[in-house]
Amino acid sequence: MEREEALVELKKHVKNKNLLKHMYACEAVMRMLAGHFGEDADKWGLAGLLHDIDYDETKDDPLRHSKVGAEMLLKLGLPEDIVYAVKVHNSAHGLPRESLMDKALYATDPVTGLIVAGALIRPQKKLAAVDVPFLVNRFNEKSFARGANREQIACCAELGMELEEFLSISLQAMQDSSGELGL
Repeated sequence: MEREEALVELKKHVKNKNLLKHMYACEAVMRMLAGHFGEDADKWGLAGLLHDIDYDETKDDPLRHSKVGAEMLLKLGLPEDIVYAVKVHNSAHGLPRESLMDKALYATDPVTGLIVAGALIRPQKKLAAVDVPFLVNRFNEKSFARGANREQIACCAELGMELEEFLSISLQAMQDSSGELGL
């Protein structure tokens, strides 16, 4: 599936503009992480882009979230490794993260929220005003970006990455996509 086709499918199911921006951010981070690991950036990007395709339908039922999405992606003919990464990004299912893509998507999902929150509290309200030391300081503040699960972000260690390196790659990816993200 090409990105344009994925966007058409995504916009059939997701109407919330902020959720779409979250998914674009995850796509950007996943693409950059794929490059870092020498993996298929298009495949990893699709996993990031489509990981919450079912969220409008399942947001009130965490036990269905990502299972419904995985079924949708399977019906669309996406590769099994993308389908599985989407399914396991929701820890409610207790499924093991097996591949690098699984682990990357799991850590990427909440880090985008942390980075967006960092941009929004800066006077400029832009990603360009954020740097890694700022994010590391905010990471340790429990009251900041409460929805950004720190334990999940720290799972970047499963990728063999220190937090600072993961934040650096994620921030760079989002800064490179700041136009699409509106930040």
